[in-house]
Amino acid sequence: ARTGMTYVAKKCGVRFQPPSIVLIYTEDNKDKTRQRIMPVRNFSTSSDCGLAAEQLKNNPQHQAYLEGVSLRQLQKLYSLLKGHLGGESLAESLEKFRQEETIDPEEDMNKLDDEELAKRKSIMDELFEKNRKKKDDPDFIYDIEVEFPQDEQLESCGWDVESGEDV
Repeated sequence: ARTGMTYVAKKCGVRFQPPSIVLIYTEDNKDKTRQRIMPVRNFSTSSDCGLAAEQLKNNPQHQAYLEGVSLRQLQKLYSLLKGHLGGESLAESLEKFRQEETIDPEEDMNKLDDEELAKRKSIMDELFEKNRKKKDDPDFIYDIEVEFPQDEQLESCGWDVESGEDV
């Protein structure tokens, strides 16, 4: 990549034949949209999607172009490619990825190993950032006050009754 150039990623996708990651981008905020095709080599159904995504993102040839693409999105593209190589349809691969990326609120995360816990935290962080209202957002409101109705009887939580005292 040429020095001093900034690339703005617009879309990023996967091509199954030949296997490659495709990036649609603009350069230095010019109106002209360009396409970069990054071939995927030495990737099979037994490959680690996370590792492959990290290697692509850190590749000196592609690094400047992929700055605006999240590691999670690259992992998703690699998992779609892996599913395709394993004979899954696109819909099956997307559903499988969606299930892996969904946080179950009933799951006890204390029982997870460090790697799985880090994965869940990463998913939650990304979801938080996606839904977070920033000061620059058009529908941002600084100080929201909400009145909660007190008509119904308040339910007692289980955690505060262990001491035997009624609150």
